Formats: sequence, C-alpha cells, structure tokens
Amino acid sequence: MNLATAFAAVADQRPQQPAIFWGDTQLTYATLLDQTLCVAAYLRTALGVQPGDRVGLWLKNRPEFVPALFGALRAGAVVVPINSFFKPDEVNYILADAGIEVLITEAAMGELLPAVQAARPGLRVWPVEQLPELSQARAQASQFPDRTEADLALLIYTSGTTGRPKGAMLTHGNLLHNVGSCRQVLAAVPHDRFAGVLPMFHSFMLTVNVLLPLLVGGSLVLVRSLHPPKNVIQEILQHGATILPAVPAFFRVLLQAGLPAQQPLRICISGGAPLPVQLLRQFNATMPVPLIEGYGLSEASPVVSLNPIHGPWKEGSIGVPIPGVELSVQDDNGNLLPPGVTGELCVRGGNVMVGYWNQPEETAKTLRNGWLLTGDLGYYDSDGYFYVTDRKKDLVIVNGLNVYPREIEEVIHQFPGVKEAAVVGVPDPRRGEQPVAFVAPVDGMRVDERALLAFVREKVADYKVPRRVHFLVSLPRNASGKILKTVLRQQAVPQAEA
Repeated sequence: MNLATAFAAVADQRPQQPAIFWGDTQLTYATLLDQTLCVAAYLRTALGVQPGDRVGLWLKNRPEFVPALFGALRAGAVVVPINSFFKPDEVNYILADAGIEVLITEAAMGELLPAVQAARPGLRVWPVEQLPELSQARAQASQFPDRTEADLALLIYTSGTTGRPKGAMLTHGNLLHNVGSCRQVLAAVPHDRFAGVLPMFHSFMLTVNVLLPLLVGGSLVLVRSLHPPKNVIQEILQHGATILPAVPAFFRVLLQAGLPAQQPLRICISGGAPLPVQLLRQFNATMPVPLIEGYGLSEASPVVSLNPIHGPWKEGSIGVPIPGVELSVQDDNGNLLPPGVTGELCVRGGNVMVGYWNQPEETAKTLRNGWLLTGDLGYYDSDGYFYVTDRKKDLVIVNGLNVYPREIEEVIHQFPGVKEAAVVGVPDPRRGEQPVAFVAPVDGMRVDERALLAFVREKVADYKVPRRVHFLVSLPRNASGKILKTVLRQQAVPQAEA
C-alpha cells in the first residue's frame, strides 16, 4: 500500500463522486484519477523521472495540485512541495538541497522562473497548465512498480523560523498512519467536505485537507480567494463544507466576519501555530460552530494531538495524543517527567519522520531513543491533556528565572484593542535577558503602552513584565501563519542596545 494506490482504490469505488469543488467547477474522482495517471506516465516517459527522484511542486492553490501530487507519487518520485510565496533564491536553495531535476509549476510563477532556471540550467520545468493536453493511457502508468510504505513519499521543508529550512523525510507509511489516525479522531466519513483555506504546500493542509478527505472518499472545497472573508463564508455555505482546518490568524478574521446560525460546519480545527486563549473564548462564545485546538509539526506528518471533538475541551490545551501516537514530556537527559512539570514535548509513533534529508547530525539531535524532540516546552495534567508553554529556543531567562513568552502573550491578548502580540527576549547586561513585547492593535484603535504594562503587571510577576512595547500594524509571519520571532528579535536588539 502507498498513497497513490490508496487514492486509486477510493477513486475506483467512487468514480462519479465530487472530489474537488473549485468555484462553480466540480472534479470527480474519475477525472482526478485519469489526470493522475497521465501525470505519472508523462513524468516517467517524457521527463525521465525514476523511482526515488525528487520532483518539486511549486504551485499556488489550484485543483491541478492534486493530480500533480498523486501522479508524481505514482511515478515513484519523492514529492517536494515548495512554498508558493518563495522568491527565486529561496526556491533555488530547496532545489539544490533536495537535488530536484524536475519542477512542476504554473504560469503564475513565470516572472520568477528565469532566475530559478539560471541557477539550475539542467532543470526540467513542466507547466501544470499542460495537464489537460496529456493523452497517455491508464495502462501505461499501471505498469510502474508500486512503492512500499517504507519508501519516501515527501520531503517537507520546515518553515525555517530559526535558520535554513531542513527537509523532513516522510514515508508513505508515515503519512498513511497519520491519515488513519486523523480519520479516527475526526470521525471523518465520505460525506464530509473539508474547506481548504491554507496553502496546499503546507504540511497541515497536505495531510488534513488533501490526503485525508481524498483517502476517505470525501471532498475538498478548495476556496478560490480568502479576500474578502465573505467569499470564504459563501463557499462554505454553497458547497456544504463540514470541517474547517486553519491557522489562528484565519479564525480571528472569521470571528470578525461572523457566520450565519444555519451553516453546515460541524467542527473548526486550529493548528499550525499557538491559538491564543482569548481568541478561543471569543470564537466559542459567539460562533455557531465549535473551535478546538490541536498540535503538530512537519516532522510528525504533522498531526500529534487534538482536543476530542465531542469533548471535554480544555482552554489552552493542545488536547490528547491522536490514536497510534505517543506524547511525553522529557528533561534534557531523556527522563520522563510527571504531570505538571515542564519539559520538552516528545513524540513517538508511525507518523514520525525517518530523519532530515542529508543532515545526519541534525537528525541525531532531533531523534533520541525513538522519540522525536519537538523543541516545544510544555507539560501535561492529571487527565492526560497536554499544554505548550513555549518554544525551547524562545525561552527567556531573566536573572536565572525562566520566562515563557506565551504566558505573557496570553495576558496581553486580554487587553482591549490588542489584535496580535508576541514577546521575545533580548540580551541585557544586568539581567541576562529581558522580555520585549510587540503588539499589533485592532485596526483603527490605539493602545496605551503604560496602561497595557500596568495591566500585565497586575497579572504576572514583575520580572516577567516586558520592559518595552513596540507597536506594529501587523506582526511578521511565515506562510503557515507562525510569527517570525527571529525577525522581531532583530528589530528589538538594536533598540535595546541604543
């Protein structure tokens, strides 16, 4: 069994069922399977792709992403989704690091392609718009040898918030395992329709919004445009979307836009970045569909835990491990810690990557005794619910005392007029480090720095209170919605030294 044969089995069972909704267009499973097999045949016969070769997918959200993905997998390739917001230098880094010789892209990238091709003269580029012109027979692709669960399927490059991206090696088995676990925990069935609002190259979107619905026999409602928000709401209503996975920033926008009382969604799932408790409270107090928080990372295919869809839900918690996945809290020596004690969150299960592409030293740092070290600090309670307190590298140490930025951020989010908040540590000659806050006010509002700091001081120890607040229109984020604290530290340090 592999991802391509699993998809083909579903398509053969449900040939005329809609698989993708794209505006007013519906693509059936039969159509997608035909396109998939044509892509596979073209890659092997015309572009010379061999099993194990890496094939890049540099595409914006569009239906052709799906047959390009499954077609490359059917050809035996290892697929490398590339951030569609990347500039040529960033793309070239991944092409070189992964050894990509074939790139599936689209006309929208045309103005950037010359710089990419100049850096890799031998690169074979195939515009996905040519897909309808292919005419290879099904039989040709069916003769390709099947990949096994142990074979690599994807290289997912991490977001690179702390440095150059690393390619997480995920096998067919890793992804099938995660899809199976997500199917159980979400009670996903063929009549479910998943609203797709995240970039398709993102690991959260790939597993939960592409692989899961299409391997369950459901449908993907691929939203054409997120602006204005009413477009998203209209497509959810029009196509009867039942599950909406997204990042916290999207749910903030949806909260402001509102949903009608009569709507088809049964659950909203937040992942990809920490969900502020204040946003969770506001959403669940006013919206007609529940929002629950989960947790994952690219190296785990990516889903690790989720608050149970039927409850109980715990504010601020990332929930409990999904079926077939273990989650523990460990100290720096690998010792398991008891409930209530903060340490590093560690993951074990069939969803965990086999390592980083061509980086054995980084792999050894991240995989220890069968556990994936997430780099996230957290704890679990007596009921087995887990909590993330911060990134290990984001920990701020003031006079030898640990300060967890997320704790401060949660307090700042409670202050009237605050839309977004992030806290970083900057060097301090007396204290070692000191916390500094960055705040984006709600549009059209002004936040008073003194009043904000006084509010924070009432709720946390003095040494945790930010020494300075910088106000921005919006906080810098990467394509997956994570706040780029490396950028904020760069902005904060010169001002702290001045």
